[in-house]
Amino acid sequence: MSITVRRATPDDAAAFARVMGDPGVYPGLMQLPMPTVHGWRERLTESTAVSKPDLVLVAELDGTVVGNAGLHPMALPNQLRRRHVATLGIAVAPEAQGRGVGAALMQAMCDYADRWLGILRIELTVYADNPTAIALYRRFGFETEGHHRGYALRDGELVDALSMARIHPQPPAIGPRAAPSASLP
Repeated sequence: MSITVRRATPDDAAAFARVMGDPGVYPGLMQLPMPTVHGWRERLTESTAVSKPDLVLVAELDGTVVGNAGLHPMALPNQLRRRHVATLGIAVAPEAQGRGVGAALMQAMCDYADRWLGILRIELTVYADNPTAIALYRRFGFETEGHHRGYALRDGELVDALSMARIHPQPPAIGPRAAPSASLP
């Protein structure tokens, strides 16, 4: 078993539609059932554009896409005071759950946020009845910050969700000042 994590491209649209549309996956997401390849191609084209700060990844297990994750910085013109924050979403196909795929995606997301974007806070929402996902998030330093009653409609029933967040464990700091060069004035 070999897990490969890489950036998603619009060519992954069919894999996104397959994973996100799986009856063992979409009830745990804030997505609607029956996604289309066309819809995912549009979303991936937009979110993977060079001008976008989003990081969208896929996880392949022995060459087949079995999971995806997105890290979405809040660096929007109307969200300037939340530039230090990103939201995270993740999905893993049922046949790949419990095989390290979710952990590989989470590790890649946290490393990218911590080491390359300087994100200080990552937020997510998870259904309160999803102990497997909650345990994964806790493993990566996420803490529950709120419990939302009747948060979302899922298969005809209003279900609760938790808001969770992770604060950067070692925020970046400026290192010691380098000695001035003799050639500089």
